Amino acid sequence: MIIEGEEHYVITIIMAAGKGTRMKSKKSKLVHKIYDKELVKRVAELAKEVGSDEIVTVVGHLKEEIENVLGDSVQYAYQDDLLGTGHAVMTAAPFLENKKGKVVILYGDVPIIRKETLENLIVKSIKNKEYATLLTAIYENPTGYGRIIRDEGGNIKAIVEEKDANMFEKEIKEINSGIYCFDIEELLSAIKLIKPDNAQGEYYLTDVIKIMNDKGLKTGAVIVEDNTEILGVNDRAQLELLTRVLRMRINAEHMRNGVTIEDSNSTYIYDNVIIGMDTVIHPNTTIHNGVIIGENCEIGPNAHIRPNCIVGNNVKIGNNVEIKNTKIGNRSKVPHFIYLGDCEVGEDCNIGCGVITCNYDGKEKHKTIIGNRSFIGSNVNLIAPVKIGDDTLIAAGSTITDDVPDGMFSIAREKQINKKNKRVEE
Repeated sequence: MIIEGEEHYVITIIMAAGKGTRMKSKKSKLVHKIYDKELVKRVAELAKEVGSDEIVTVVGHLKEEIENVLGDSVQYAYQDDLLGTGHAVMTAAPFLENKKGKVVILYGDVPIIRKETLENLIVKSIKNKEYATLLTAIYENPTGYGRIIRDEGGNIKAIVEEKDANMFEKEIKEINSGIYCFDIEELLSAIKLIKPDNAQGEYYLTDVIKIMNDKGLKTGAVIVEDNTEILGVNDRAQLELLTRVLRMRINAEHMRNGVTIEDSNSTYIYDNVIIGMDTVIHPNTTIHNGVIIGENCEIGPNAHIRPNCIVGNNVKIGNNVEIKNTKIGNRSKVPHFIYLGDCEVGEDCNIGCGVITCNYDGKEKHKTIIGNRSFIGSNVNLIAPVKIGDDTLIAAGSTITDDVPDGMFSIAREKQINKKNKRVEE
C-alpha cells in the first residue's frame, strides 16, 4: 500500500471459519449473496481494493465452499476448533512470521464496509505510528457488542465483551466493530499471551489491546460515521437488511451523479454500474453488475438489464424489457415486452413490441446483429445467428432465419387464408 509516496506492507486476515447456524442453510453462510456476489468475496475484493499485499482467509466449517468461491486469489489458514477470534489469528500466524508492516482483521460476514473507511483506518494507524487501531462506532443501544474502555485522556485502555462487562461498562455507547489494524510484530507477540479465562472459554482478540497498553504501546481508533457499514449477517433477515442498505447506498450515489431514480425502493442497481447524466430509471427496474448506460436514456418500468450490456445515449428501454449481453446504439428504442440476448442493435433503431432474439439452440448461444436505422416489427422472432442490415424493415409477425441485406424489406410468414367458420350457422 502506498501512502504519500512511501510503500507500506499490508496483509489482511479474513475470519471465515464460523458455522453460521442461524442462517438455517445447508450452505456456508459466507457463500450467500448480496447482489449476486458472495459475502466473503465482497470482503476479499475490499481487501484487494485497499492495497493488501497478501490476503489470508481463515476457514473451518464448510471450507470447501469458501475455497471454491475465492479460489487462489487468497491464501488459507485452517481453524478446526472454533475457540474464538484470538485463536483464529493464531492459526494465521505462520503467514505473519518474519514480516514487518500492518495486518488488517476483517470478517467474511461483514461485507459492506466502504473502501474509504478501511483506508482511513490503515492510514491513521501508519501515520500515527499506532500499534493497534480499532474501527469503533457509537450505538444508542450497544447491547451485544464489546465496549470500548477509555482512560481520562481518551486513550483506549481495553475492550470488554458484553458477557464480561459490569453494569457501568454496559452503559458505554462506543462499541468495538471487531475490525482492526495491528502492527504485525507486536500482534504476534501479544497473541502468545492471551488466555481463555472468560465467560466463553475462548481466546479473545480484544485482549490484545490491554496487553499492548500494559507494554506502553500506542493504540487508537477511528469512529465510523455510518454505522451500517459494520453490520454483519447472521440470519436471512440481516441478509435482506444489508441488501437494502447497499441498494439505498448505490442508488443515492447515482442520484448524486445526475441520474433520476423515481422509486429507490423498487430499483435494484448492482455494483460497478455506470449510468450517464439525465437518465431516468423508472420503478421495478433491475440493472446488473458491469452494465454501462449512456446519458439521457429512459429505462423501465419493469426492465431487467442483465450483465454485459452497454446502452448508448438517448436510448429508450421500456416496460417489461429484458436484455442480456447486448449493446444498443444511440437513440434506439426498445419500448416494451421484448427480449434481446447476445445482440447488437445499431443507432436509430426501433424494436417492436413482442420481439425476441432466439439466441440459444439448446447447446450454444448465438449472436444477432441489427444494423443502423432498422425497424423490427411487432412479434418478430430473430433466429440467431442472424444479421439484419442497415435501413431494413422486418414485417410484423415474421420469423427471420436468414440474413437480411441493407435496405431490404423482409417478410417471413405464411400467406393468410380465410375459410368458412363451421360454427357459424348457415
